[in-house]
Amino acid sequence: MRIVGGKYKGRRILPPKSTRARPTTDFAKEGLFNILHHTVPLEGIRVLDLFAGTGSISLEFLSREAEEVISVEQDRELFVHMQGAARTLQATNWHHVKGDAFTFVKSHRSVYDIIFADPPFDLEGTALLPGLVRDAGILAPDGLLVIEHPKNVHMETDPWFDRHRPYGSVNFSFFKPTPVLRSAAAGAVPGTSPSPKTELPNSTPTSAEIA
Repeated sequence: MRIVGGKYKGRRILPPKSTRARPTTDFAKEGLFNILHHTVPLEGIRVLDLFAGTGSISLEFLSREAEEVISVEQDRELFVHMQGAARTLQATNWHHVKGDAFTFVKSHRSVYDIIFADPPFDLEGTALLPGLVRDAGILAPDGLLVIEHPKNVHMETDPWFDRHRPYGSVNFSFFKPTPVLRSAAAGAVPGTSPSPKTELPNSTPTSAEIA
């Protein structure tokens, strides 16, 4: 694996040998960031990377001058790996949270310009993520949510759904707050009722540790 663009372009990413994580392929990353480059600003933004794994996607955003990246990962070995990569690059704007991503979203209150999520392909609850992000109010009104998922996960009926792009076995779905829901995120809209809360999948909550 390597970083495919920005100031760190060409640097190789060497994950722990024992990891079972499924990093996003270089081919898929190139496709993803080509879309992002033509869709949203990438410099000076705040990014939340859920199920961050090796930190590959976080590093792509940092390489493109994101102001701050928060990476959430439950696996201790991968968490330590990302901390080491941050020290090597002296990336003081890269922060790490060790904990369950679903629990983090439910309890977190900061707002981000881009939220990226790459849950394990066999994990239940991937299709719930847009609703959980919406309920938490952590995506900026003009922000973008990107979810990496297998082809058998379909989220086209979500009110924020914008587009879907496949890259081999990797699929990306993009979500943007709709005009009505943007207003609701900023304040209650007269004559409307809140959307039902999204139920979390069964998971074991873990405490979050910010590095």
